[in-house]
Amino acid sequence: MLGPYRVLDCTGPLGWLTGRLLADLGADVIKIEPPGADLGDPGWRANNVNKRLLTLDLEDEAGRDAFRRMAKDTDFLLETAAPGSAAAGLFDPDALIAANPKLIHVSVTPFGRTGPHAEWLASDLETMAAGGAMSLAGEPGGLPVRVSAAQSHGWAGAQAALGAMMALTHRAATGRGQHVDVSAQAAVIASVAHAPASWDLLGINSTRAGAFMTGRSVHGANYRVFWPCKDGYLNFIIYGGVAGRRTNEGLVSWMTAARADLGVLAGIDWVRFDPTQATQAEVDAIEDPIGRFFLTLTKAEFLEGAFEREMLGYPVFNVADIAADPQLEARGYWQDLPGPGGSTERFCGGFAIVDGERLELVRPVPSEGEHSREVLGEMGFDSSEIDGLIAAGAVRDG
Repeated sequence: MLGPYRVLDCTGPLGWLTGRLLADLGADVIKIEPPGADLGDPGWRANNVNKRLLTLDLEDEAGRDAFRRMAKDTDFLLETAAPGSAAAGLFDPDALIAANPKLIHVSVTPFGRTGPHAEWLASDLETMAAGGAMSLAGEPGGLPVRVSAAQSHGWAGAQAALGAMMALTHRAATGRGQHVDVSAQAAVIASVAHAPASWDLLGINSTRAGAFMTGRSVHGANYRVFWPCKDGYLNFIIYGGVAGRRTNEGLVSWMTAARADLGVLAGIDWVRFDPTQATQAEVDAIEDPIGRFFLTLTKAEFLEGAFEREMLGYPVFNVADIAADPQLEARGYWQDLPGPGGSTERFCGGFAIVDGERLELVRPVPSEGEHSREVLGEMGFDSSEIDGLIAAGAVRDG
């Protein structure tokens, strides 16, 4: 899809995924890292597979000159330099677009390049907090929490890739590049987009509810979303409407066949059941026998039973479950590539199947300097210039 396009990827963790997505779509993504960079981090390896690596010191003047020269002849530039930092001076949007009017320049920073917080630094913890996600994560009355693995990087990186594609569409129509300025804080806000609707529709300000969902009842009742089972957790909630009726009737039929205690479930007319009108006492009475039944099931048993009965619900997968998931295996999601020392590394494959073929990973994770000479040669540097950059320490050759 993006085979004709070249990308200079100068990002840190906030933008790693952006380059990976463009690479998976076929773009020639050239990851730029300084000499001695840590290329063994699992996050780095996962997000920088399928790219070529140019080991270039952007703090060295010769390296900066080489970068400016390359930026004149590329389609996309991705960077995450903190506004106001010395590194950000190299990525001045006006200077870059003046030198290359077709350039699509994507900046990904914690708060965007403008505004009173533009120069603030932020870790994933702080970005998730500033984006509002942590206000809804945690137990009622408890402390806000975040998901253990960094989430803001994914939200920001995906939004940046989307912005890059929109800018490419604009360039196809006008011939002009654009500067795409992505705020990780703003990207994270999309993860809590349901909360404002709760206020608009019900006048309820969503708060931390732990394993429960708020805002589904006019009486303020909370519905359980995550349930313990024999070997982990299940995702299930009492619904209304046609889909809810089928799910609820299927569950009662299942419990009846298993000789489970139905409690109040035995007397409910699911055609008329309206979850928006239930009180907390009514919800608790409904959920009590369901909770006891789920404790008798494994995740696999629940998945099989729910599928057979066309029920809404799913087991909560951990990493081991994902790795062994037959659905992902059947769709060829995993791809094994050569790793260090003759080993093999398994990666998440391309994110889509196009015309029956999964987007392919065509390059293993690069090693330091592996493609430096190759990339510079393709971008117009002759042998003597490349040798000079290597001798000066601005470039490292693998």
